[in-house]
Amino acid sequence: MTTVRIEPSMLRDPRHLLSLGFGAGLAPRAPGTAGTLVAIPFFLLLAQLPWYTYLAVVGAAFALGVYLCHYTSEALGVHDHSAIVWDELVGYWITMIAIPPSWPWIIGGFVLFRLFDIVKPWPVRLADKRMSGGFGIMFDDVLAGLYALACMHLILFLV
Repeated sequence: MTTVRIEPSMLRDPRHLLSLGFGAGLAPRAPGTAGTLVAIPFFLLLAQLPWYTYLAVVGAAFALGVYLCHYTSEALGVHDHSAIVWDELVGYWITMIAIPPSWPWIIGGFVLFRLFDIVKPWPVRLADKRMSGGFGIMFDDVLAGLYALACMHLILFLV
């Protein structure tokens, strides 16, 4: 865990507020898990949209995340500080593309995304180690989300 202390006053800046997952990233334990939990209510809203609008919002959230994560990372002087969790929100929303918004699926997507984000199978780990800046912070979670998305759709197909 990164040892740079984050002051709650950072949340007054809307860019930090978003990149820190509305404060979820300040959780003393498992901030990535807390950030993913914050993604769920937003997913419930996004799931009401047509699929193409959902994809556009997720794409915009990714692009915004590149900026936000870079901004907060620079302010902290640490690449991919554990409190930066916007990438977890976007990764979860990717996991849930075209998945029914019911609790078994929501929980399954949560578990699978966290699993792939923590374990970081190839090429997720490679992206995490070799890519920098806001794009690097975001991209490994995009890949973890795509792994989880593939699993979710396989399960959806089989049931």
